Amino acid sequence: MGFVWLICLVAALGGLLFGYDWVVIGGAKPFYEAYFHLTGPGQAWLAGWAMSSALAGCLGGAILSGAVTDRLGRKKVLVAAAALFTASAVWTALAASLTAFIAARILGGVGIGLASNVSPMYIAEVSPTETRGRLVSLNQLTIVIGILAAQLANWAIYHHAPVARDATPEVILASWNGQQGWRWMFAAETVPAGLFLLLALLVPESPRWLLKQSRAAAARAVLEKIGGAPYAEAEVADISQTLAGEAKTASWAELFAPRMLKILGLGVFLAVFQQWCGINTIFNYAEEIFKAAGYDVSGMMFNIVITGIVNLVFTLVAIKTVDRWGRRPLMLLGAGGLMFTYAVLGACYYFRVTGVAVLAVVLLAIACYAMTLAPITWVLLSEIFPNRIRGAAMSLCVSFLWIACFALTVTFKPINVALGASGTFWLYGGICLVGFLVMFRQVPETKGKSLEDIERELVD
Repeated sequence: MGFVWLICLVAALGGLLFGYDWVVIGGAKPFYEAYFHLTGPGQAWLAGWAMSSALAGCLGGAILSGAVTDRLGRKKVLVAAAALFTASAVWTALAASLTAFIAARILGGVGIGLASNVSPMYIAEVSPTETRGRLVSLNQLTIVIGILAAQLANWAIYHHAPVARDATPEVILASWNGQQGWRWMFAAETVPAGLFLLLALLVPESPRWLLKQSRAAAARAVLEKIGGAPYAEAEVADISQTLAGEAKTASWAELFAPRMLKILGLGVFLAVFQQWCGINTIFNYAEEIFKAAGYDVSGMMFNIVITGIVNLVFTLVAIKTVDRWGRRPLMLLGAGGLMFTYAVLGACYYFRVTGVAVLAVVLLAIACYAMTLAPITWVLLSEIFPNRIRGAAMSLCVSFLWIACFALTVTFKPINVALGASGTFWLYGGICLVGFLVMFRQVPETKGKSLEDIERELVD
C-alpha cells in the first residue's frame, strides 16, 4: 500500500503546482501591474488580460490532454506538465515586457490544463477501490497546499520590504516589491516544479492504459507492486473484460454515442458547476472583496493567508470523509451549504456589515467548498467514465471547467458593478440551488465500487 501512496503523491504534485501557479498572481498583482503600467483607468482590459491570460493556456492544455493522454499515456503527460511549470516559472520571473509576461503565464496555463486532467485520472487508475476516493482527493489536497504555499510566499516576500498602506502606483513601482519582489513570488515555483519533473520520470505508467495498449505483462507488474499477485490477476481480468473488443484509442464518435451522452452531460455539468458555484471569485478577487469589507492592504494579505489555512484544514476533512460518507452526500452538502452561506454573505454586504463578520462568513464558504465540491468533483470525474474513453471524456469536461472558470473570472467585475456585492453573491446562491437540484436527481454514488463496476452500472 505504501507504493501506491507514493506514486499518487508524485502525481498529485501536479495539483500542488496547479494551486501555486493559479494563486501566486493574486499577491503579485499590485506590483507587476505597477511595473508594466497597468494601473491607469484606460488599462482595465489589459490588466484583466494579464490577470486571466493563464486561463487561455489552461483551456489549451485541457484540450491537448484529450489528444495525447490516450495515445501517449498518463506518465508522459505528467512529465510534460512538470516541464511546462518549470519553464513558465523561470520565464515569468525574468519577463522584461508585458508580452513576455503574458506568454509565460499562458505557458504555465497549459501546464495547469494538462495537470488538472491527468493527475486525478492517473491516481484513479492506479488506486485500489477501497482507497480511491482518498487517493484522488490527495490531488485536491496538494492543490490547496499549493494555494497556501503561494499565499505564504507572497506574504513573506511582500513583508521583506512592505510598502505604505496608501502607496500610489508610482511609489509601488519605485519599491523593491515593485521591481524585484513580484519576480521572486513567481520564481519560488521553480523548486516544487523541478522536484515534480524529476519524480514524474520515476513513476510507472497507469496499468489501465498499459492494458489498453495490450501490454499485459507491464500492467501486471505495476499492479503487483500495488496490491500483490492475487490482486494483480483479478484486476487484469476485470479490466481486460471491459476493454475486450475495443479500440486502443477512443474516437470522438464513441464519446458522443447515445449511451454516453447522459454520463458525459453529467460530467460537463459537474465541471462547470464547480466553477460557477462562485467560490473562486473569493480567491481571484480577494483584494477587492476584503477591501469592500473594510480591510487595508496588510489586513487583506493576512486574511488571504487565513483563507488558505482554512482551505487546507477542510480539505483534510474531505480526505477523511470521502470514502466514509460517500460522494453524493458531500456534493449535496457543498451545494446546499454554499447556497446558505452566500445568502448570509450577501446580507452582510447589503446591510453594510464589515470587518470580522464578513471574514467569518467567507471562511465558512471556503470550508464548505474545500470539504465537498472542490475535491469530490475531481473524484467523480475520474470515476464515472469508461476505461477506453476516460482520457478524452476527462479532457472535454476539464475544457468546459476552464471555459467556465474564464467566464466566471471575466464576468465577476461587471456583475459586481451591476448588482453590487450583495446581489452578486445572491446570484451565486441561486446557481447553487440549481446545482443542488440537478445533483439530487442525477449524481450516482460511486463509493466502494471498482472503476469497472461503475462503468457497467452507468454505461452498459
